[in-house]
Amino acid sequence: MVSTYKTKTTLVTDTDLAPAKILVVDDYQANRMTAMALLSLEGYEVSEAESGELALERVMKIQPDLILLDVMMPEMDGFEVCQQLKQDEQTRLIPVIFITALDDKQSRIRGIEAGGDDFLTKPFDRPELSARVKSLIRQKRLNEDLDHTEQVLFSIARAVESRDPNTGDHCGRLVNLGETFGQFLKLTRSQMRNLQWGGYLHDIGKVGIPDAVLLKEGKLTPPEWEIMKQHVTIGEKICQPLRTMRGVIPIIRHHHERWNGSGYPYGLVGDEIPYLAQVFQMIDIYDALTSDRPYKRAFTPEEALEILAQERDLGWRSPKLVQKFTEFIHLQKSI
Repeated sequence: MVSTYKTKTTLVTDTDLAPAKILVVDDYQANRMTAMALLSLEGYEVSEAESGELALERVMKIQPDLILLDVMMPEMDGFEVCQQLKQDEQTRLIPVIFITALDDKQSRIRGIEAGGDDFLTKPFDRPELSARVKSLIRQKRLNEDLDHTEQVLFSIARAVESRDPNTGDHCGRLVNLGETFGQFLKLTRSQMRNLQWGGYLHDIGKVGIPDAVLLKEGKLTPPEWEIMKQHVTIGEKICQPLRTMRGVIPIIRHHHERWNGSGYPYGLVGDEIPYLAQVFQMIDIYDALTSDRPYKRAFTPEEALEILAQERDLGWRSPKLVQKFTEFIHLQKSI
């Protein structure tokens, strides 16, 4: 059974947002009714589901702001439901509070591993339930605001790319290449995410470069080149306020540094250059070399690797990473 309860009470929050939606999932009706009654008194819009399968269906329909989820349910238990929700981009930000009569350490560890956000023990303590629900809903809305801000940045990055029709889908190719090369290097999950986001955002600072410079045909003058080089620091300033961009900013700031210190903006030498920026350089250069541009034909993979080797010999690239990338491309060709 799936039903929805509403009350005329207005939820008191820090803003004038509409009442939050909460889904209560428990295979025992009496438990559901208790939780729904308490939450309805707080002014929330409350729905229920009596099984894990129904809960997943209900979540996709109503997109709740929070889920109270019983642990011990037949067929699909709460841990499995939570794990599926947290692996889905559409539902990963929904906070999950596990409701359980269990108080053992192992159950809490399983809940944390599944991605649960909090725990409450039956029978409910109304003030505790109210405080935890309110806190997690507030945090979800903050996360959503942050998520929306990230989407704005990606939109800006796509707009920047569209200003220069010569690059084609350069950013999309970098994201795909970054994923496969990152797996080859056995990067961590967070490093993989930062590398892929760097594919989209590395040139976002070009939004601040005048068209007369960005789209100029032919060689830039020294003053124009100084303007062009500012795109890395402009991009850094755009992304700096966002906490989730901390791992991406080194790529944005340093993807034009060179191993021997002849790059910009800071002339970093060797491993002073952040590792992910070094990794990103490999895929950025390779994609540029192997793509058609108005001023050049697309080089073959072998030709692109030869140019990377020449840049290594000039002291511009990490010898170890050039070797790793060469092995990676050869492996890709053999698959």
